[in-house]
Amino acid sequence: MDKEYKLGDIAEMKKVHPCGNNKWKIIRLGADIKLKCIKCDRIVMLTRVKFERGVKKIYDADENSK
Repeated sequence: MDKEYKLGDIAEMKKVHPCGNNKWKIIRLGADIKLKCIKCDRIVMLTRVKFERGVKKIYDADENSK
């Protein structure tokens, strides 16, 4: 996918979390990406490769603040 992600962006993932949500907030970037579930506040860390395979859409952090 080769996109630059920013802290605060919302990632819509292909797989649904057990709580029923598939939107995650990016809270850490690097070789690994840390995500926080929007609905239940669960935090997970994925490798960048696994994250890029599982992401469906990215909502920009600037759009979410409006």
